[in-house]
Amino acid sequence: MKFWDHQTNARSETRRLLLGFTLAVVVLVVAVHAALALAWLLMAAVLPGHLDFPQGFLAANVGVSLLLVLGGWWVETSNLRAGGVKLAKRVGARELRPTLSHAEQRLSNIVDELCIAAHMPRPEIMVMPRTDAINAFAAGWDESDAVVAVTQGALDYLNREEMQGMVAHELSHLHEGDTRLKMRLAGMVFGLELVYNFGDTMRERRGLAWWFGSAIMLAGFAGWLTGRMLKAAVSRQREYLADARAVQWTRSKDGLGGVLRKVMAQRRDTPRGYEQHSHSGLSHPSVQHMLLVDVASGSRLEHWLDTHPTLDERVQRVYGRRMQPLPAVPVAAGPEPLRREGGVAAPGATTIASLVDPFARFT
Repeated sequence: MKFWDHQTNARSETRRLLLGFTLAVVVLVVAVHAALALAWLLMAAVLPGHLDFPQGFLAANVGVSLLLVLGGWWVETSNLRAGGVKLAKRVGARELRPTLSHAEQRLSNIVDELCIAAHMPRPEIMVMPRTDAINAFAAGWDESDAVVAVTQGALDYLNREEMQGMVAHELSHLHEGDTRLKMRLAGMVFGLELVYNFGDTMRERRGLAWWFGSAIMLAGFAGWLTGRMLKAAVSRQREYLADARAVQWTRSKDGLGGVLRKVMAQRRDTPRGYEQHSHSGLSHPSVQHMLLVDVASGSRLEHWLDTHPTLDERVQRVYGRRMQPLPAVPVAAGPEPLRREGGVAAPGATTIASLVDPFARFT
């Protein structure tokens, strides 16, 4: 995998899509004004006499549209600032307990090693118990409330190399600011949706308000749909970037690649929708776009609204060719060396950080 090229391409595509998102907001404001102007002209054609546009018609239309979009963005992002740990607890995650099992001690060590290699602060680590699906997510507005949560299935079915690939992918999202970017885009999409809802409210008043409300709804729906499409496209590019970063940090295709192939096998061998009915919070709307792999459902949206690339596409990018699924069978985690306070390995322990950064053992 040419991970440097993939990272460059993903960043370039992200910038292009974000520019498109900005243009979509501008086009929405113009479309709302045009739709209201058309509705006014149709009303003027039906009513007797000459009916001019009221004074400040343009300013009012643009001002209200921007107020709805930016106000909705501010409200939604304010709600999402509650913190990554609170979000993880809301979907059923608990704090990591390294003394509980070798698998959780292994996860703690891996996070420490990768954070040293990436020169980034250690996030809070959490586990989603009673969740058999292999998955994980990273959340948090900034370093102070960053969290990485993994499912019990990931602890049970992934070996150390694969767990390194999964954790590296999630740490990449934190390192690149993807969690903050996605929350901002989610807030903007919510603001675009408010324009549609405003038009729907106006339609309830009947009479002339029905015509103006219908015009606003039409423009608002087009803007909301465009925003959803662009948000999903940005999310897919950030997943490609995190995949490439995981291969770079771990120097292993079989790490993250093995995780994705085991997820393929798990979904092939289990009934459709099992993730929604496994008493887990993976299907919670607040974490859907943050997951390592999206939750498949019976009512799946069209591909251009998916927040994640398909597993086949991601595996092919990692290996450079198509690969078969790997059976997801329980893996016994052996004892891990204890780590001193601050994430430093005990004397004589070999870490991934020392393999990536030869001077990491002296930090």
